[in-house]
Amino acid sequence: MAAPTDPAPNAAERLIAFTIGGSYWLWLVGGLYMAGPLLGWALAAMAVRATYLAPALPQAERPGTLPVQLWAWLLGMGAMLCILLVAHANFSLGAGQTIKSAVGWAKGWALLGLFPFAGYALPIRLSVLARAVCRLGRQTLILMPLFLAAPYIHLPSILWVSPLKVLGGASDEFFAVVLYTIDPEIGVARWQFFAPWSPAAGMVAMIHFLIAREERKPGWRWMGYIASVLMAVLSQSRMALVALAIIIPITMVAGRLGKANTWFAFAPISLLAGWLLPQLAALSEQGASSFNGARASSSRVRATLGRIAVERWQHEAYWFGHGIVERGPHLVEYMPIGSHHSWYGLLYVKGLLGVVSLGIPMVASLIGCVFAATQGRYGRLALSMSLTYWLYSFGENLEVLTYISWPALLALGIGLRLQGQPEPAE
Repeated sequence: MAAPTDPAPNAAERLIAFTIGGSYWLWLVGGLYMAGPLLGWALAAMAVRATYLAPALPQAERPGTLPVQLWAWLLGMGAMLCILLVAHANFSLGAGQTIKSAVGWAKGWALLGLFPFAGYALPIRLSVLARAVCRLGRQTLILMPLFLAAPYIHLPSILWVSPLKVLGGASDEFFAVVLYTIDPEIGVARWQFFAPWSPAAGMVAMIHFLIAREERKPGWRWMGYIASVLMAVLSQSRMALVALAIIIPITMVAGRLGKANTWFAFAPISLLAGWLLPQLAALSEQGASSFNGARASSSRVRATLGRIAVERWQHEAYWFGHGIVERGPHLVEYMPIGSHHSWYGLLYVKGLLGVVSLGIPMVASLIGCVFAATQGRYGRLALSMSLTYWLYSFGENLEVLTYISWPALLALGIGLRLQGQPEPAE
């Protein structure tokens, strides 16, 4: 008897596979920055049709009731736009700047609500997403010799900056084709692949590693693993290495919270932790010091940017923020105020209400995903995506990187939709 074959991909799955598979081609022409937002809005339109405009769809293709945490994402990101408009009015930034910022919202914050919604509402198979990520991993492995050799055969660091930068972006970094960079602090090469900077490549590597775990064929799965780990190591991102070390164990423990023996196991562990609390605190402090000392100047700049953001938020724009990003002084190498940290950036640009608009969905998503993790493998995937976003919210501006980190948001929605369903055989 012939082995059963998977159904042909639907329209949404084809768009997803095409966008992920074309990442390097889009990067070469400077189109990657626009591809993610276009995909997010296209999938959202499909999801709205499937949810509200197509009652004749077969029951198997119709989405269930949207979970509270996904409503929180949609409403929270909608609130971001309202806050933006009020802040622009408060500082009299003008119609042109307001329109530009609204377009920026559509390319960033809005996607944090649209991709999970699409993943939940559309019949997107996790196997399609995982295979697309692993195929991209194969491309990374094929290109790896070129990336590694580039600094040693003296190829230029930046090949070109795409003319598509006229379409808008925070800087040329989003449209530049960069083979490698040289870390000014330690003088060694770092790689960022198709990301705008090296730590962002580490975030993508972490997301792709977690999604590759859902690939059913070992050959493809290990290709995804190897490519992701190489990206994380070569990006020299401290955050990526920390994420790889802690997120999978946390999701495994969370998946067993519904079992009585897990709680019995916690009792002696808690007792032991109480005895060793002083030593654990010292070890934690030493680890944090080593983490920051790995790139002392980078950590100093990040901390200073955060202090400037908090001080100016408190004294100038408490509720709605300043509305736009501003560059800092020479002391912070003219980096944007509040960059490298979603919460400081939000305080500065969108004030306390902006922090609340992100904080509520993040907390609701984490709580919902912890419960989902107890229901099986798909729930654990959703939790791992939520934890990744929590971790990186303290090291990156999430909305700026949504154009390449969107597979995590899509997997979050898919995992919540599939929680509790039987897992496929290998």
